[in-house]
Amino acid sequence: MANISKRNRRREREVKNASKNRREIIAARLSRRDLIKAGLLTSAGYLIHKKGLSARAQWGGGGGDCDRRWWDGSGGAPVSPPTTPFVEPLFIPPIAQTVPALNPAPTVAPNTAAGEQRTRNHQALTTLPPVKFYEVHQRDQLLSVHPELPLQRLWTFNGTVPGQTYVARYGEPILVRNYNNLPADNGGFGLQSVSTHLHNGHTPSESDGFPCDFFASDPVGNTKWYDQHYPNVLAGFASSHPPLGDINESMSTLWYHDHRVDFTAQNVYKGLAGFYLLFNQFDTGDETTGFRLPSFPNFDIPMMFNDKNFDPDDGLLFFDLANRDGILGDKFLVNGKIQPFFEVKRRRYRFRWLNGGPSRFYRFYLTKSNLTNHPFWIIANDGNLLKNPVQTTTGVMISVAERIDVIVDFSSFAAGSIIHIENRLEQCDGAGPTNNILPAGQGAKVLEFRVVSDAVTDNSVNPATNPTFYQVPTRVAQRITRCFEFDRRNGQWVINDELFDCNDVRFRVKRNTAEIWRLEGGFDWSHPIHIHFEEHQVLKRNGQTPTLIERGRKDVIRLGENDDVEIYFRFRDFTGRYPMHCHNTIHEDHAMMLRFDIDDVGNNNENDCGHH
Repeated sequence: MANISKRNRRREREVKNASKNRREIIAARLSRRDLIKAGLLTSAGYLIHKKGLSARAQWGGGGGDCDRRWWDGSGGAPVSPPTTPFVEPLFIPPIAQTVPALNPAPTVAPNTAAGEQRTRNHQALTTLPPVKFYEVHQRDQLLSVHPELPLQRLWTFNGTVPGQTYVARYGEPILVRNYNNLPADNGGFGLQSVSTHLHNGHTPSESDGFPCDFFASDPVGNTKWYDQHYPNVLAGFASSHPPLGDINESMSTLWYHDHRVDFTAQNVYKGLAGFYLLFNQFDTGDETTGFRLPSFPNFDIPMMFNDKNFDPDDGLLFFDLANRDGILGDKFLVNGKIQPFFEVKRRRYRFRWLNGGPSRFYRFYLTKSNLTNHPFWIIANDGNLLKNPVQTTTGVMISVAERIDVIVDFSSFAAGSIIHIENRLEQCDGAGPTNNILPAGQGAKVLEFRVVSDAVTDNSVNPATNPTFYQVPTRVAQRITRCFEFDRRNGQWVINDELFDCNDVRFRVKRNTAEIWRLEGGFDWSHPIHIHFEEHQVLKRNGQTPTLIERGRKDVIRLGENDDVEIYFRFRDFTGRYPMHCHNTIHEDHAMMLRFDIDDVGNNNENDCGHH
């Protein structure tokens, strides 16, 4: 036994040393391409076996049958220091505030003489001129994620994690000037080079946050910036449904995040993400008008979920580049706080649930103190309100980057009641969930609701009355069908056997046409696939009609093991370059992404379904 104990202690020291060495590689800001050139990454995609450098991290910390030891034998991530749950209130990100004007004034052509880093002209700055202006500084900030951990030096939009919430309205174009003031020292991981993506606005390509539209930091001045124009228009405004667009293409819950090629996972993990909420004459933000959804901001609450690891020695945020399957954290954060609580009144609330990644899938239940499920209503999938609310008593699954808007009614609870958002979906590694659902009370309780008042006035619509929101948009004939396989070849994440390259235009879509895409998942992996620009409609999943929740419009599609999903797309109004990628950001950064361009000609590449 003494020899076993001695061997375990030696192995623990080796693992800690390997972890330290990997962090030094990350601090050096090496991409996947850099690691291959330096001989540190094999052709199979794993860190080579060198003394003090582990090959692969497999620690999961997912509950159930997943291994939860302090250090796993394969050289995995450390288990975070213990923290007491539900000691801090939920942080509500501040609402973004406008500035009267920008100096210099925005221009159609990039103002490179003044330091603008944009490389392409604005497509709609003059036809849809901005009526509101915002100035954002991406910078580091010392922030608390839990009182029992040290302050974390995180990367932020204007000083908070999540970043400020944009409250936008259709018919009110805005322009955001992004300054990159990230520090010269990356503090252990992350790259001070950014491209901010608005997920999933109907946005011209030059403002979309294409992964290769990145620009470096200017830590001490304001000489490097990028103007992003968000028209806040409905799809079809300049084509199929002039002049205002198709009301059934309305979106509600969007978010923005860094999208820098090869470093999205690190930069978002470090804090660069926030909410962007869109309202219109129906989804008004006022529960006495339109669809009468709970009023923003008092009863309409955005919640961003992340799981992260913290170093067991110093308590600082930890990111392990060695794990290319995906990173699973053992600390669950909501709006940047570890397991916060939120006080609610006895009435209906709208919660906008976002899985901010990097790799974990969730299945959220509302667990009461007696370990029974409290039902709730799903009203939106991704940024899109469903035709009608869908009630669930068996939770809801959310993969990375998906959003689910829900209505929760607390009126039946007495003041003092406690309810938890509980993730009961088992996941042991980055491959994806096991689909094993844990019993009530045995999952991860990520947030605690505390009912604090008697009944209060509630003018919001009761979902049980089956209100109708938007219809599914009318389809037109597709021009082409394309097929895509998401898989692993020789240890690399690939789409149709190819890695991502910024300059490789894999195919061209003809503007103002429709297409059908067939997405096929590979063996033993789950991929949340995001396609930029317009939303898609799910036609079939494995040959079957999709569920009510998946039958609306989406911008992220879950591909489970060997899944075959058929989706319908329209590509209207704007042209330019856009990506499709896995939103497990670890897979994305290791090249599971492609570029397609929208133009006025199009082509037939990537449509040989029999070949793929």
